[in-house]
Amino acid sequence: MVTGLLDGARELSIYTAYNTNVDAIVYLTGETVQRLIDEFGAEAVKRRMEEYPRQIEEPIDFVARLVHALKTGKPMAVPLVNEELHAWFDSHFRYDVERMGGQAGIIANLLANLDFRRVLVYTPHLARKQATMFVDRPNLFYPVVGDGKLVFRHPREAYREGDPIKVNRIFEFRAGTTFKLGDETITVPFSGRFIVSARFESIRVYTEPELKPFLPEIGEMVDGAILSGYQGIKLRYSDGKDANHYLREAKRDILLLKREKDVKVHLEFASIQNRELRKKVIYNLFPLVDSVGMDESEIAYVLNALGYPKLSDRIFTYNRIEDTVLGGKILIDEMNLEVLQIHTIYYIMYITHADNPLSEDELRSSLELATTLAAARASLGEIISPEDFRVGLSVPYNERGEYVKLRFEEAKRKLRTREYRVVIIPTRLVKNPVSTVGLGDTISAGAFTSYLALLRKKGAL
Repeated sequence: MVTGLLDGARELSIYTAYNTNVDAIVYLTGETVQRLIDEFGAEAVKRRMEEYPRQIEEPIDFVARLVHALKTGKPMAVPLVNEELHAWFDSHFRYDVERMGGQAGIIANLLANLDFRRVLVYTPHLARKQATMFVDRPNLFYPVVGDGKLVFRHPREAYREGDPIKVNRIFEFRAGTTFKLGDETITVPFSGRFIVSARFESIRVYTEPELKPFLPEIGEMVDGAILSGYQGIKLRYSDGKDANHYLREAKRDILLLKREKDVKVHLEFASIQNRELRKKVIYNLFPLVDSVGMDESEIAYVLNALGYPKLSDRIFTYNRIEDTVLGGKILIDEMNLEVLQIHTIYYIMYITHADNPLSEDELRSSLELATTLAAARASLGEIISPEDFRVGLSVPYNERGEYVKLRFEEAKRKLRTREYRVVIIPTRLVKNPVSTVGLGDTISAGAFTSYLALLRKKGAL
């Protein structure tokens, strides 16, 4: 069933934008972490951990947030705002891998390697090094305007000299890694990653003015669009532009994509530390899209911005399924979403309204494809052909799978869900993943495209 569903999804054409970057990956060891703590002193690190810096302005901010992530075993992303720290990072770490990063870039390569009919990828910044990180596949295209016409080239043939490039540094950590913070011995409880995400003025989220008039034409060519990268917008820029300007343009982009055909649009949400900016992104963009994907910490952030601080705190503190379901119901109602997809380490969930064209079994099969695809990526590090998907089928569901199902049934009994379709499945969890980078993007891309394939099969797309 799931393999057949992937075959159906591969018949689709998908547009994805905006964020691409270079991921510089470091596989952390206990010795590396210990060296960083010793450089600044355990007491100084503890003090900065208590202050919990929201962005990285100096090296100790990085060390404090890294140690906090390792202690909790939770994946985290913190923005780097001081461009001068590039040299400090480069002098302190040897990068084990440099590869495609950014949700749009990761999803474009994934879908191209899965042999989707056509994958159109757009990023406003395409430096030569960035372009070489796109896979060399004949179904992958970048839109270019030439002589007043829309043409498509492979990204490797469309780069522009002098375009800025964004480097995100990703620190992969493994469960069981140990180090000392003063008198305390810390053992990392779960595998994950800590992302230092570059947030500089030179990197912006927009569609170039000459391409914008052709967005309706692109919308007609595709079955769905996956948009991401809004977490890179800044509140204010030195040239006088601000978040409102870029969000107005983002809204126009979505409306233009949908102008000639009501193409389904999925927004992949990522953590936005600034509450004001988070609120702007939610209220401006969520009502215009059909589908949103996020993890459990991101739904807590969203609920906080929407005015539900107590529920948000409960999700952060207790991580109970019933609170996540309640939060999801609020979100699809207030933002009028067709479908909300929430992915966590132990389960993936869909929440839709009861009039959704897909049955619970069909929604469940979509999630099954998503977790199987992510398990294949975690096992192999990268998916390079449709056959790689089968690797995920042999990965077992996580050890909390039965507990997840039990708690979900309890949640449904406690909450009124008759007006909704709420579906949950345990994740297939790789014990020692080759990499965890891009797993959330893989889940969301797999879920959204299989959702579209099922709608098309029913004549609802």
